[in-house]
Amino acid sequence: MAITKPKLVVIGNGMVGHHFIEQLCEHKMQHVFDIHVFGEESRPAYDRVQLSKYFETNSALALMLATQDDYQQNGVTLHLSAKVIALDTENKSITTADNRVIEYDRLVLATGSYPFVPPINGNDREHCLVYRTIEDLEAINQAAATAKVGVVVGGGLLGLEAANALKQLGVKTHVVEFAPQLMPVQLNDKAGELLCQKIEQLDVSVHVNKATTAIIDGETARHRMTFNDDSYLETDMIVFSAGIRPQDTLAKQAQISTGERGGIVIDNHCLTSAKDVYAIGECALWQQRIFGLVAPGYQMANAAASHIVHSVADVTAIEFTGADMSTKLKLLGVDVAAIGQSRGFDGAQYVELSDNQAGIYKKLWLDETGLHLKGAVLIGDNSEYNFLLDLYLSQDAIDGAAVDLLLGGAANEADLKDTSIVCSCHQVTKADIANDVIAGNHQLAQVKSCTKAASGCGGCASLVQKIIDQTLEAQGVDFNKGICEHFEHDRQALYHICKVDNIRDFDRLISQHGKHTSGHKYGCDICKPAAASIFASLSNDYVLNQNLSHVQLQDTNDAYLGNLQKDGSYSVVPRIAGGEITPEKLIVIGEVAKDFDLYTKITGGQRIDLFGATLSQLPLIWRRLIDAGFETGHAYGKSLRTVKSCVGSAWCRYGVQDSIKMAIDLENRYKGLRSPHKLKFAVSGCTRECAEAQSKDIGIIASDKGWNLYVAGNGGMRPRHGDLFATDLTTEQLYLYIDRILMFYVKTADKLQRTSTWLESLDGGVEYLKAVVIDDILAINDELSTQMALVVARYQCEWKTSLASPEFLTRFTEFVNPSQAPKQVEQGYQRIRQQRFPVNSLISKTGAGQIAVTQIDDDAPLQQTTQEDVI
Repeated sequence: MAITKPKLVVIGNGMVGHHFIEQLCEHKMQHVFDIHVFGEESRPAYDRVQLSKYFETNSALALMLATQDDYQQNGVTLHLSAKVIALDTENKSITTADNRVIEYDRLVLATGSYPFVPPINGNDREHCLVYRTIEDLEAINQAAATAKVGVVVGGGLLGLEAANALKQLGVKTHVVEFAPQLMPVQLNDKAGELLCQKIEQLDVSVHVNKATTAIIDGETARHRMTFNDDSYLETDMIVFSAGIRPQDTLAKQAQISTGERGGIVIDNHCLTSAKDVYAIGECALWQQRIFGLVAPGYQMANAAASHIVHSVADVTAIEFTGADMSTKLKLLGVDVAAIGQSRGFDGAQYVELSDNQAGIYKKLWLDETGLHLKGAVLIGDNSEYNFLLDLYLSQDAIDGAAVDLLLGGAANEADLKDTSIVCSCHQVTKADIANDVIAGNHQLAQVKSCTKAASGCGGCASLVQKIIDQTLEAQGVDFNKGICEHFEHDRQALYHICKVDNIRDFDRLISQHGKHTSGHKYGCDICKPAAASIFASLSNDYVLNQNLSHVQLQDTNDAYLGNLQKDGSYSVVPRIAGGEITPEKLIVIGEVAKDFDLYTKITGGQRIDLFGATLSQLPLIWRRLIDAGFETGHAYGKSLRTVKSCVGSAWCRYGVQDSIKMAIDLENRYKGLRSPHKLKFAVSGCTRECAEAQSKDIGIIASDKGWNLYVAGNGGMRPRHGDLFATDLTTEQLYLYIDRILMFYVKTADKLQRTSTWLESLDGGVEYLKAVVIDDILAINDELSTQMALVVARYQCEWKTSLASPEFLTRFTEFVNPSQAPKQVEQGYQRIRQQRFPVNSLISKTGAGQIAVTQIDDDAPLQQTTQEDVI
């Protein structure tokens, strides 16, 4: 006869509820209890801290913390779309909205909070929304599609996150705050004022000291918000993000003790006033405090899980004794941090630094002796945060002058004590990270998986990497310390830093994480192209974006979107996906080649290259090709070049799968991916292997059961056959695995490293790659898939974008009409207007050759230079 296990019920499947289940499963409590989780939403737990990521891909995949299958495999029953409407603590049962009654032996309330909507007349009008769930984001996305102006009510942490979301959606964004400053809970007046200035510089309008009295019909927009000072603001949509309230309705209905202003009262074990009922997260009230951050919620989950484990096993129960509410984040691209009593207190000493020119404000609050840090606020520069947080938490005496802490005294943030908390979300110490590295985990992804460090909000990722490097160096392990003299990080670390800190421009990257050296103030030819590749891999922005200074990072080929040849001319390589081309397009290529006197060649990648174009001809050639329906072939970039194919089952009597269609689909999917080195694919329609797929970075060979996938082949200077990765895959499986393999390569490869040498450098080789991609041992597959989805969604033909930019086209103007030159210019000279040379410069020509450049004054006599003068 089977023994019935006691039933443990969790109400709520948010981040804290999910973490609680993780803790139980780590202690194998699923073998002791029959665990049931009831989530009101239709999907499993997801990351609310990173909600704004949803708008990058319009997909919830990037936010998901687990799947329903994950719960099932761990022996936990997850009930979705299951709202609990009643709690009976006397009979120890709950009732769901569909009238199911479930008894429990232990109950955990992880019901979280709900958004506070100010009691304003008209707050229930159409397109008046909140910012809390994925369903809320979907509604915001839909409203933004028909909106020109949007308003966020609330200038706190969540409000500014919501404002960032609206800005990403292309809506003119306003923030309305009742208090006289932004983030009034965390920042003092000067910090709030500077934050306001920096956000307004990003074209977000801020309105403080505004109390909304009503929302009525607008004249120029859908709504008019009227304020108590008789002013108003018109907008098409409103997002309320004015704070949260604890979701304690069930507890109140069951007569469990709650606070006067809400919240379920708990003790140090997170037990409520009801027998065997716990409360954790934002619904819980501990010593009259509600903790609105995820890290304290995790600590409560740890305490509750520990108490339950303690009741059935001989382990010591940990307690929840409060939590630090310090926070470091980036709001609309602005660094903001608050530590401890960040607004100060009576009797405190302080040190203040204000640099208006640099947009930086920092203030330290000290005790009456001036020896102990009690609080800090940082705006515009968070570089000292980890050091200051450790000093605050440890309450060690300040060594030296306190002002030095703001003037470079905390230069090496990795020089922390072993007991220092590095990841506040999961309470991971420096020693935990160092011990994991010593145990053999040398990569950030491995440490992240084993210790959970950097897997919460992600803000500590760069510090974790520094501790990894520091530990490896102390162990005498040889590792790549830096990509070049300007960065102490390798390419993998730079990729992660850019992703976590949302860095998209080189100036910010080198100022915050690099260093200037003599003669190379703005980086070098190693780090600049590497940074450009990382930025493109993360956001797939236009590679010659002037606003982000991307154009200055490119090498010669990318800078002009063409391959420079040995004679100084350029090649033109339109994309011909899978080698398939129409007669009409063939004719266009022939006409272009004839009109511009270009040499043509059919390449091994099954496309047609045109050679011999001058710089000034490139836009003219590409305009004709774009008009005919061609796209750039990215022959100039470190990206996907071609997907070669045989004719497959469409034409060949031996073909078992349609290799042409597969090659075209693959090329169109991955054509926008920037990577550490160039990529080549091939698809063979049968095992006769006419497309030579095994010598490609990604090779696919058809079988009568599906597709066989090969990885990391190379037909270059050191030929290498690809390793067999998986067999008999469906088309969906094939795409899924290629997505993950390529993004894992982009994340972890060294600069200019081919897939062949990358795979050989992985500890465990192809078997390790299988474990990562198929078995998800690093728990990053959702992230990899989401990042690829972003790259695919944001593809653009760079030449098509460039041809629409007059500023870009000036890069290709070598000469203007001779009639525009000054009268005194002798025969053979023409005025040049190009970025590489000064304005009012003359260039000497001999045939098509360019000899010398001379800067002149229109009224001055001509001064000719020689070729040696130019060089």
